[in-house]
Amino acid sequence: SPPGQRPRPYLPRAPASQQPHTTTMASASALAGAFTTLGVSANRAAAKKTNVVAKKAFSARSAVRSVKRDLTISNVATGPQGPVTSGEEMSEEDMIMADQGGRGYTNVDPEVRRIVPDAKGRVVVKVVYVVLESQYQSALSAAVNSLNATNDKVCFEVSGYLLEELRDAKNLAAMKADVENANIFIGSLIFIEELAEKIVEVVSPLRDQLDACLIFPSMPAVMRLNKLGTFSMAQLGQSKSAIASFMKKKKESGGFEEGMLKLVRTLPKVLKYLPSDKAQDARNFMNSLQYWLGGSSDNLENFLLMISKAYVPALENMDMEIAEPETVAETGIWHPMAPYMYEDLKEYLNWYDTRKDITFAKDAPVVGLVLQRSHLVTGDEGHYAGMVMELEARGAKVVPIFAGGLDFSVPVEKFFFDPITKDAYVDTVLSLTGFALVGGPARQDHPKAIDSLKKLNVPYMVTVPLSFQTTEEWTDSTLGLHPVQVALQVALPELDGGLEPIIFSGRDSKTGKSHTLEDRAAQIAGRALKWAALRKKKNVDKKLAITVFSFPPDKGNVGTAAYLNVFGSIFRVLQGLKKEGYDVGDMPDNEDDLINSVLNDKEAKFASPDLNIEHKMSVKEYEKLCLYQEDLHENWGPPPGNLNSDGQNLLVYGKKFGNVFIGVQPTFGYEGDPMRLLFSKSASPHHGFAAYYTYIEHVFGADAVLHFGTHGSLEFMPGKQVGMSGNCYPDHLIGNTPNIYYYAANNPSEATIAKRRSYANTISYLTPPAENAG
Repeated sequence: SPPGQRPRPYLPRAPASQQPHTTTMASASALAGAFTTLGVSANRAAAKKTNVVAKKAFSARSAVRSVKRDLTISNVATGPQGPVTSGEEMSEEDMIMADQGGRGYTNVDPEVRRIVPDAKGRVVVKVVYVVLESQYQSALSAAVNSLNATNDKVCFEVSGYLLEELRDAKNLAAMKADVENANIFIGSLIFIEELAEKIVEVVSPLRDQLDACLIFPSMPAVMRLNKLGTFSMAQLGQSKSAIASFMKKKKESGGFEEGMLKLVRTLPKVLKYLPSDKAQDARNFMNSLQYWLGGSSDNLENFLLMISKAYVPALENMDMEIAEPETVAETGIWHPMAPYMYEDLKEYLNWYDTRKDITFAKDAPVVGLVLQRSHLVTGDEGHYAGMVMELEARGAKVVPIFAGGLDFSVPVEKFFFDPITKDAYVDTVLSLTGFALVGGPARQDHPKAIDSLKKLNVPYMVTVPLSFQTTEEWTDSTLGLHPVQVALQVALPELDGGLEPIIFSGRDSKTGKSHTLEDRAAQIAGRALKWAALRKKKNVDKKLAITVFSFPPDKGNVGTAAYLNVFGSIFRVLQGLKKEGYDVGDMPDNEDDLINSVLNDKEAKFASPDLNIEHKMSVKEYEKLCLYQEDLHENWGPPPGNLNSDGQNLLVYGKKFGNVFIGVQPTFGYEGDPMRLLFSKSASPHHGFAAYYTYIEHVFGADAVLHFGTHGSLEFMPGKQVGMSGNCYPDHLIGNTPNIYYYAANNPSEATIAKRRSYANTISYLTPPAENAG
């Protein structure tokens, strides 16, 4: 139990007739079925079957021709760097939590985005922008630098802020000073309420003096700041607002942003009924959003010129050549090596299956990737290309889809189903957006997402790009992922059924561009392919490692868990697996025989000599297979050590039954509650603990591990709290093995720790009913 709380009761093993709770046959069947159908039970996720409408592939080159496509993938290693040293000085996070008025969780100086031109007699237009994520920074800077170098009439002074930077009072004051002197203010995806309020507080008093104020899909309070001549959204959200009425009709189909995009698509139909001046201002807003969503530096150049000429008085009578917005499809299939973006799966596969640069096995797994279109059109796509190449290098085919709005269920339904059989074409879905499937950071529609994903019925992994931190800030942080990002890009996708929130890309502090984190991409690819393999392997060939604990950890009898008859439940799971066609070998006839084959003594403690030894791992084998074992020497000395050891070998306790291994998780090696490890600066698992998980992955070769009952110690091992790096022990220990965790329904807080730190797919069991004592 956490410090300061009463110890949780534990139930020692009793005869089967007196057990506190036994997994029912229905529950056992569910567990067996979970392994059969990829373990996605409580988190089961996947997508809707639809016909794919054939459309022509279109060339995306023209839309992004001004963005230099550099396919050299920048990789950053975050692998083992040795244990963190302890000290008495306050950590970065301690200081942040102690001082809520500090710089927040990012220390990037917004001045890196400031561009000040050499006017040379030209009109200087001052622009301030605030965006949620950094992908527009590079393309917008390229557009401004190009205009400043080539245009003889106008130049642009630009200052930019990422939304999260405005938590810092100094940055907020700087932004206010910039807006006071600005001609144009631009905001996009302002969906964090407390920061949206700050922007409204700063910009609202200055709105009338701005020549133009453009707010692209954001919270309604921020959208009301929009001002282009006579075009305004000041009444947005009021009952008499025509825009609000339209949005209310559309809000059930994808949230606020989707409604906003539908409004823009509808505007051309009604412009002809408006007075000419109002029609022109509304048309300018519509074109502005199209320029912005187009994202390329060409589009952004023309966007700045169009707005400046129309609304900056000094440029009103100047002649300028301004091109129409270059548009990219709202949904499609992208590949870094493809000549086109495709709008039809058949046409994409015709190209993909005839590639000359790579060949795939006939039964190669297929991974569906979900991408944000904004990263593609702005040229900030290197991290996506890196993930594609990592998967393909491991023999997997990929179908990378994108959406322009925040309803990613639309391309999922359109591109992830076989156009002939109508079954799921992909074996695993890997979202690289970090957002909820429907609604992103804005209004989520989890029922719609769950309905879509259930129909697809494949594992659904939601990885996390570092949107609010630089790579260095995340690497150096003991907390790991930014708390706001945990809420937006971990907690919300979990409500859809998303698994395994592993960081996959970093962000450069100066350019804002994303880059691949090499070891994280390798970990994600390895785990995605292990999930995919469960769909392709025959049940008789699948290997399952069932892991049991002692509860409370280090104190209770082996094979106990909170509110669960462990071995009675495992016996029923084995029966279910046998019916499903799994190889369970010479399975015991009853629960008692199962206990005796693993423990020999029903009351065995972990230190007891009565545990069955399944494998003796020599030090040489351990050092060869466990790549991080040297990091454990500081705390435990060289292997084999004194725990799970006979002095010469490391001992793995348990028993194999065909392709099922029932193993006993080693003790965590420290006295007290395992949560101590989560907050320790220098602790580490011992060699025996590392050897156990090394055996599961590399010797036994498990296709999945089933942690049985509440709870073990894996998820409490030292490392970042959320957003594991290659230096975090839960990430080391679980490796590439899919983790299914049978967890008590009354303990969601620690189940969440297991989900986020050990990549567990949790399946809940009910606690036994309470009765009056006496």
